[in-house]
Amino acid sequence: MLSHPDVVRATLPAVRAHAVQITDRFYAALFAAHPELLNVFNQSNQAGGRQSAALASAVVAFAEHLLDPRAPFTPVAERVAHKHVSLGIRAELYPVVGRHLMAAVGEVLGDAVTPAVAAAWDEVYWLLACRLIAAEARLYQLGGVDPAQSWRRWRVAKRQVEAVAAVSFTLVPDDGGSVPDFLPGQYVSVAVDLPDGRRRPRQYSLSQGPGRGSLRITVRRIGVVSGFLHDLPADAPVLVGPPAGENTLDAGDGPVLLVSAGIGITPAASMLDHIARVQPTRPVVVAHAERSADRHALRAEVEHLTSGLTDATVLTRYSATDGRLDVDAIPLPHDVTAYLCGPVEFMRDMRSGLLRRGVPDERVRYEVFGPGMLDSAL
Repeated sequence: MLSHPDVVRATLPAVRAHAVQITDRFYAALFAAHPELLNVFNQSNQAGGRQSAALASAVVAFAEHLLDPRAPFTPVAERVAHKHVSLGIRAELYPVVGRHLMAAVGEVLGDAVTPAVAAAWDEVYWLLACRLIAAEARLYQLGGVDPAQSWRRWRVAKRQVEAVAAVSFTLVPDDGGSVPDFLPGQYVSVAVDLPDGRRRPRQYSLSQGPGRGSLRITVRRIGVVSGFLHDLPADAPVLVGPPAGENTLDAGDGPVLLVSAGIGITPAASMLDHIARVQPTRPVVVAHAERSADRHALRAEVEHLTSGLTDATVLTRYSATDGRLDVDAIPLPHDVTAYLCGPVEFMRDMRSGLLRRGVPDERVRYEVFGPGMLDSAL
C-alpha cells in the first residue's frame, strides 16, 4: 500500500513521458559504477535501447498497479523473478539498482523531483524490489539453489545438428554432480566467455523433458552468443544457471495444444517428451510453422514422440514468405490449454485467433524472451 498515492498519481504522467530517458541514464550510470554487471545484462538489448524501454514499461506498469490493483502486473512479476533466478540475481543488487535509478529520476526530471516526490517514487521502487526479492527467494528455495553459487560448470556431452543453423547440445555437470529437476517448458541461462573478454548470458529453452540425467538445449545460430555456441565441440565447458520459467506444462490430464514457430519448437518438444513418457493417453495437438523443411528443428523427434501417443494430431506449415499458421485450421479439443512459443508477432496472431475461437485467456500461455518478456500481455 502506497503511503502517498496522490503524489505518485500526480507525477506518473511525467515519469511515463520520460521513462525511457530515465532508464537510459540509469543503465549508463549503473554500468559505469559497476562494470561487472555487464556480464549479467544482454548487451545486444542494451545497444538497441530495448532493455531501457522494457524497464521503463515495467516500472510504470507497477506504479499503475499500485494505484489500481486491477491493472495487471502479476504475470510481469513472475517472468522477471524467474529471469532473475536463471541469472543468479541476488537480493544485495537491489539497493545498488535503487540508488542509481532514483538518481536518474532526479537528473532527468530536475526540480520537479521535490523531497516528497523522491520519497514517493523511492517507495514505489522498494515495494517492487521487495516483491521480486521475496518471489526470487521462494524460487531459489524451491529449486534448492544457493544464489551465491547458482552458476555451475557443465560440459557438452553430445552435439547434434538438427536442421539448417540449429544444433542440440546435451549438457552434463562437469563435476559429476546431480542434474537439477525442472518442469517441462522451462529454460536455463547459458553464459559464454567471448574473445573480447566479456561474459555474455542468454536464455535457452530446454528441449527435452526432465528425468534423463542431462539437460538439452537446441540453439539456432542467431547473434553472437548463439554463433559462439554453434562452434563449440563435444566436451567443451559452459556455465549454466538453474532452470527457471513460469510457462510450464500443467500437471493435469486435459488436452494440450502446442503451437510454435521456428526455434520456438524447443519448449514444445520438452512438453511433448514429458507427455510421451508419463501421460501417453493425454490428447495433444502439435502445430508448427517454419520457413522450409530443412530448417525444421527436432522434426523427426516430434514425429517419433507423437507416434507413441494414443491421441495426437500434428500440423506443420512451411512458408518461405511468412512462416505463419492458419489458426482456424488447428483442431481445438474441448477445454484445451494452449502453449505458444515463437516470434512475438506470431504469438500475438495465434493468441488473438485462439481467443476469437473461444479459448479462455487463462488457457493461452506463452513464452517470451528478451525485453518482450516484460509485456503484461501480447
